[in-house]
Amino acid sequence: MAHSRDGERVGDSQTALQPCPSFAPASCERKNYTKPPAEVNDFRRVGHCEALRVCLDSATQVKAPSRTESAEATYVRTTPSSRALYEQACKVMPGGTTRTTVYFAPYPLYIERGQGAWVWDVDGIGRLDFLQNYSALILGHAHPRVTAALKAQLERGTSVAAANPIEIKLAAELCRRIPSVETVRFTNSGTEATMFAMRLARTFTGRQKIARFEGGYHGTHDFAEVSTKPDLGLAGLSTSPRPVPDSAGTPQVVVADTVILPYNDLPSVERILRRHGKDVAGVIVEPVIGAGGVIPGEPGFLRGLRDLTRELGMILIFDEVISLRIAPGGAQEHYGVTPDLTAMAKVIGGGLPVGAFGGRADLMEILDPRLPNAIPHGGTYNGHPLGMAAGLATLEVLTPAVYEELNRKGEWVRGRLREVFEAHDIAAQVTGIGSLFNIHFTSVPVRDHRSMRSSNPRMLRDLFLGLVNHGILMAPRAMGSICTPMTQEDLQALVDAVEQVTIERESEWRELGA
Repeated sequence: MAHSRDGERVGDSQTALQPCPSFAPASCERKNYTKPPAEVNDFRRVGHCEALRVCLDSATQVKAPSRTESAEATYVRTTPSSRALYEQACKVMPGGTTRTTVYFAPYPLYIERGQGAWVWDVDGIGRLDFLQNYSALILGHAHPRVTAALKAQLERGTSVAAANPIEIKLAAELCRRIPSVETVRFTNSGTEATMFAMRLARTFTGRQKIARFEGGYHGTHDFAEVSTKPDLGLAGLSTSPRPVPDSAGTPQVVVADTVILPYNDLPSVERILRRHGKDVAGVIVEPVIGAGGVIPGEPGFLRGLRDLTRELGMILIFDEVISLRIAPGGAQEHYGVTPDLTAMAKVIGGGLPVGAFGGRADLMEILDPRLPNAIPHGGTYNGHPLGMAAGLATLEVLTPAVYEELNRKGEWVRGRLREVFEAHDIAAQVTGIGSLFNIHFTSVPVRDHRSMRSSNPRMLRDLFLGLVNHGILMAPRAMGSICTPMTQEDLQALVDAVEQVTIERESEWRELGA
């Protein structure tokens, strides 16, 4: 199956909204809802879960989840409008969606709007959003600085077939922040960014093969969709993994020109890369595996990889599409390891479709149209003024102090979640770094793709739907991230909801051997 790219502070003036402001007069009139009691709007007085319960009971006439009702049954009972829309969507889109990642059984949740740390579905139910479009919305929804920048740019026009001044400003800011980026080019997605980074590596070295790590995620182009989530029966030994195409339609020549490496296993990586010698043009790696479980590189691993690729004449590419949110200069700043090229997306677009790739000037100049034999790099929406404006506004808010506060909150959440599972004697690992976290239901320490795959899928599904029912939105794979408008009360609401779902499903999980 193909995967989408969705395989992230204090210090700004935006504040978290109250649990159910979607039940404002206009919303109530449109849907014939009854406004919730005034006390619902006092988050700190009644608490998130109780406020959400009151909203549900008074406005949508649904009851809170019970221990005897399955999580799926509660979800179906409380989201009738999402179900109706999905049935309509199935008539005009394959599988009822245009983005595979947002689908989950029995049908996806349809979100009508977002504000700050909150989103509201088409049934009017508000939820704290720890998904944030898969970590892209580091400032939350509709941040005032971002919306103001977008409105100002809309007054000047949406797009033209010409260069624009804003792209220079955003490019300069990325070059200033990110250690490896001397010059940069913009794309519309992380997929395009990794695709061009790989192409630059092949062009610069004259070699054909690309090495990548099992379980890493680099988008949806052909060279990205190999061994993202392979059939372990075909994938070989963990220390010598074999390339397995993710999707039907992947050319065999792509599989043959892909070398698979085990994450956080430097001795095996060195053995494999030395064996392939001068055939490998570049090595692409997520310094923090994102969609594959939020697994940080272990001490010394990335430094050793940097030294090895330099010795062997291979271009080292960091895919920082997700990890760029952990520091102003991304994971490369955090680890003190500088790659040759960096692929970026998500937070640099402020919620709009923006990607980028940049790095050493001698590599990037291959794209210079003034030079002979330059690689063409076009795109109708490359450097789109709206995306440039939103991205620049976002980075202006993201000061070092903001990153520090986000990361502090991330560490707090990971610690409290571990305490919840320990208190209930549930075998679970909580991985992550900075403002990112991921829950894995396994007793095995999660440090690579194979250990991540040991997580119990039934428990992950129970947790995901249970959290949706308790007013929390995360990824079905139990990945989450923290955004700047989230308060300490919001973080506590997440921990409380995870504990409540654990209590509700504890006996079932015991039967699963947790």
